[in-house]
This record gives sequence, structure tokens and C-alpha cells, in this order.
Amino acid sequence: MADLPILETARLRLRPLRADDADSLHAAFGDRELMTWWSSGPDATVEETRARVAANCDSADYPTWAITLADDGDRALGWVVFIPRRSGVREIGYIMRRDAWGQGYAREAVAAVIAHGFDTLGLRRIIADTDPDNAGSNRLLEGLGFTREGRLRGEWETHIGVRDSFIWGLLAGEWASRAPPPSRSRATRS
Repeated sequence: MADLPILETARLRLRPLRADDADSLHAAFGDRELMTWWSSGPDATVEETRARVAANCDSADYPTWAITLADDGDRALGWVVFIPRRSGVREIGYIMRRDAWGQGYAREAVAAVIAHGFDTLGLRRIIADTDPDNAGSNRLLEGLGFTREGRLRGEWETHIGVRDSFIWGLLAGEWASRAPPPSRSRATRS
């Protein structure tokens, strides 16, 4: 998306998603186990991932950053999407390639987008929706200060059946009262 700023942290560069990120992101979207908790099943081919990525690239409905390493801004390790829901509220979603797990990249990337949402966009609330059995994602949100606000029973019809959802919320004041992360992100225009 043309007006999406580049967000930089100590180790990461989040830049607008591009169509050519699909080949790299297929490692995530084509991974059957990784996609267990996603609302749709894994992509069988890179062409399916290309269609998925293309749908997000220029969409005002799904502003999406590619997560890249600061010293290698071209290879997408994952993405963070920041969906406008209503005035002052956005929903955050994310995915990370398995080969980038265990290094804190997802937490760093999601924190950068949260900071951008509250500090730059002036949001009052950020929400997230996860499967109750997605322990890693639930830990990540809790660690970033989100509160589990509810459980929607039978909410999603997915490739693994009808699933419940945990609804998470984070308010601007809650984020501001937290100790600042080791490195605050900064936004630049591409």
C-alpha cells in the first residue's frame, strides 16, 4: 500500500507488502502445521500464495507490512496486517515463517505496529482474534499487554472445523503505561 510507512526497529524493517513477497511467504502459507490455526487452510501451490498476497498488497481494507530483517529488507519473513474496524479501532493479525520462529521477531514486529497505531495514528483500541488452542499467539498477545476479553463459541468455520475465538483487546492507555520496549520503532516514508 503506497501510504503505509516503513517501520524500523533495532533488528527489523517492516515495509509495505509487495507482490514479489509471495515466493518467500509461501514457506508460511504453504506450511500445513503452521496454518492449523489460520482461518483458511494451507496454500497447496505458490500460485495460491501469490493470489493471497496480491489481495493484501494494495488493499485499504487490509494494510499489510512485510516483516524483513533490517540488514536484508527484501526477504519477507512474515507479515503484520492492521485492519481498520471503526474509528479509533484496528485489528492486528500476523504470520511468521517457521525458520524465523524463536528469535522474538514476531513480538518485535507486532510491537512496532502497535506503537505506530497508538503513537502515530492515535488509535484508542487494538483488537486481535485467535484460536483458543493457538498457544504461541495467545502468549504473544498476553506478553504485549492485551487482555483476553471473551470467547466467542463456534465463531469460525475453518479448514479444521468450527472453532471458537478468543477476543483480545489493548487500550492506548494500557500501552502507554507499560515500560517502553528496549527499542521503540520509528516510521519513515518509502
